[in-house]
Amino acid sequence: QVQLVESGGGLVQAGDSLTLSCAVSGRTFRRYAMGWFRQAPGKEREFVAAITWTGGSTEYADSVKGRFTISRDNAKNTVYLQMNSLEPEDTAVYYCAADRTDWRTSQFVREYDYWGRGTQVTVSS
Repeated sequence: QVQLVESGGGLVQAGDSLTLSCAVSGRTFRRYAMGWFRQAPGKEREFVAAITWTGGSTEYADSVKGRFTISRDNAKNTVYLQMNSLEPEDTAVYYCAADRTDWRTSQFVREYDYWGRGTQVTVSS
């Protein structure tokens, strides 16, 4: 079993920055691609960013491209999401997810095998 725990969320103002972390525990000897998703009230869960096991390939939603950066430290079993120039529209619960297909990124919720419980990000205008 794999456990994912997100942290780093909070209340910030528009234009501020925030870094989310996702700590992976359990079967960490296995290689996973990782993704970040978010879900705002009344909306479906949407893709934010993803990164392969090696970190050699990343993918971003158009809405965050140029503002958010996904990275990982496999020695620490942790994935990060650096969020800059935050906008009120970024307000959501942010989830990290692990995909056992480690060599490619995916935007699809169904491709991910394990999920964290989420961390709330609120951006005030």
